[in-house]
Amino acid sequence: MVKGAPRMGKESRKSLIRLAYASSAGIGMVLAIFGCLYLGRYLDQYFGTGLRFTIVFLLLGIAAGFRNLYYLIKKYASDEKSDSDTDDIKSESDRKSTPPKKT
Repeated sequence: MVKGAPRMGKESRKSLIRLAYASSAGIGMVLAIFGCLYLGRYLDQYFGTGLRFTIVFLLLGIAAGFRNLYYLIKKYASDEKSDSDTDDIKSESDRKSTPPKKT
């Protein structure tokens, strides 16, 4: 850590993580859509098929982009849940239930 640099608070760190997830979602959508669009245009030019491959791959890119967005949101939600679960328990003595006895 750099000497004299301010320490990052818990809320600042959470905000940066949220920003990282949002930018990751945007980049994932754009790459999936434009990557498939480019592939469809290339195949149309190579085979001389008009816009057939372009339309098909554009639709596939949109579907892939939303699929990536869904999984990213699902991962973010599970990360948020695990963070809130660990904030409540500070040590084993804070737990309400006792561990099961070994037989």
